[in-house]
Amino acid sequence: MKVSIIILSWNTKKLLRDCLKSVLAQKPLSLEVIVIDNASSDGSPEMVEKEFKQVKLIRNKENLGFAKANNQGIKIAKGDLIMLLNSDTIVQKGTIKELIDSFQKQDRFKAVSPLLILPNKKPQIDYYMKFPNLWQVFLYHNPVLRPLVLKIAFLRNRICFFPRKEPFEVDQLPGAALIASKKTWDKVGLLDEDFHFLFEDVDWCYRARKLDCQLLVIPEAKIIHLGGASWKKRLEIESFDFYKQYFSSMLLFVEKNYGSPKKLIFRIALIKNWLFSSLFLFPVAVFSPRVWQKVLDKLKLIKYFLIVK
Repeated sequence: MKVSIIILSWNTKKLLRDCLKSVLAQKPLSLEVIVIDNASSDGSPEMVEKEFKQVKLIRNKENLGFAKANNQGIKIAKGDLIMLLNSDTIVQKGTIKELIDSFQKQDRFKAVSPLLILPNKKPQIDYYMKFPNLWQVFLYHNPVLRPLVLKIAFLRNRICFFPRKEPFEVDQLPGAALIASKKTWDKVGLLDEDFHFLFEDVDWCYRARKLDCQLLVIPEAKIIHLGGASWKKRLEIESFDFYKQYFSSMLLFVEKNYGSPKKLIFRIALIKNWLFSSLFLFPVAVFSPRVWQKVLDKLKLIKYFLIVK
């Protein structure tokens, strides 16, 4: 089976090089590798052209966002299987073969993901979330409560799926490493380009599940995922804009898939959450510029989401 791997890049030159090396080391396999560069200014496309001549490169003149750029790759991909892969990943030996084998063993309407792990080999459980729910809003998206909640099985199980040794089914697969057959992509459709950044993969998986598509994590297949290499740069510079985009995308998902009344409930819950955590952090913020910035961001989020439709 031929596999088309689409790698989206935005100013991650070094990481992209390491990612491509790990992908091209997956031998002997029939791979088509497509890099979509979202107007990087760090020399990423030039590096690909010079060092990886076997890779197809699409150079966008502007940052088109995650959904639109990946759709460019999906449309031209020629593989039997099409995989989305972030540039901040290192594919472990034999991973692509494990993923291919998972399709050959069971010819079902499905999509799969490898297990995303940190450099220290620990699984990234927050990439296997349940579909957006109020448990997540009040517990996971509250930095005060999150560390405790993830250690309590009863609460954690309402937020995410905990990795197992055998393949396990989930609500959503991470767009950082998601692979499905061409037939599955054709049936479910492309990523929704109304999502400029974040939740486009959640929305795709929600549509897939509604069509009875099975979503599986294959733990024998592993990929080291640094997590948000591009957006973390943005977060350091403009944290409020990042969080505004994140929660706007969440509410767009809720409105599209749960309806407008649920969107209002989620928005009120988020505002209450930010108010609570701001009050909790305020005594510490007086002595810490970093915490003070977090408090200001939450207050700005409250103001923004009170006004926005």
